[in-house]
Amino acid sequence: MAQTDGQTHPASADDAWAHTARHASRTTFFFDFDGVLSPITKKPGESQPVAAVPVVLERLATKVGRVAIVSARPVDFLRGRFPTLAHVDFYGLYGLEMLHEGEVVTKPAALEFVEAMRALDADARIALREPVEVEYKRLSVALHYRNCPERAAEVEQWARERAERDGLKIQGGRMVVELKPPVDQDKGMVITEAVQDAACGWYFGDDMSDIRAFDALRAREAVDPGFFGMAIAVANDETGEAVSSAADLTLASPEAVAKFVNDGINRF
Repeated sequence: MAQTDGQTHPASADDAWAHTARHASRTTFFFDFDGVLSPITKKPGESQPVAAVPVVLERLATKVGRVAIVSARPVDFLRGRFPTLAHVDFYGLYGLEMLHEGEVVTKPAALEFVEAMRALDADARIALREPVEVEYKRLSVALHYRNCPERAAEVEQWARERAERDGLKIQGGRMVVELKPPVDQDKGMVITEAVQDAACGWYFGDDMSDIRAFDALRAREAVDPGFFGMAIAVANDETGEAVSSAADLTLASPEAVAKFVNDGINRF
């Protein structure tokens, strides 16, 4: 296990905040959006951040080196939910998109799949029908069965067959299966690159894709004993057990995330 200031990881939350305060200028905080900053909603387009979140994130960004949201949502969706944030970076679609100097930068290898995803969206709406929610994201299509869990096997089979036919990747999640371009990109890769020059990194997640981000923090610790990573899970009754078992600490809800971070900032 990695060592930080003579302490064995994982540290307590108090120790983690104390370490972060000592290395604030070289600390990065990463947050998933759905289930972490926003409650999960029956319709994906209705999700909004908890009321306290924008102020807390902006406040945090004045205290540490960097704050970023790393989400399966497109960057434009995140910008719409956080129109007032001036010092928070956005990674969309697992890192296929990034907001850079006011412009959305897309991984070039993914751009050739825009038309394929548009066709996939149209076909999914015909084949699956409501109450399955088909979410078009330009470079991916998410099939949500939260409103009809009894159709999970049907939706997942359709996704597997379509992925095999079109050479796409599948990402599972909380009552959702997502079809993505066959581009090597995930949240763990975002974190691996982003913490290369950091002394400390925090990641808050609630779903299976977030475990790769946790793993990236662990991998960084393994090669750099001076680096400290803190993996925070957000409880839920769908993927919560798997995510919590990979984390250092579990919080109860997005509201608890906002309070936890705000209380931590007060320690600086």
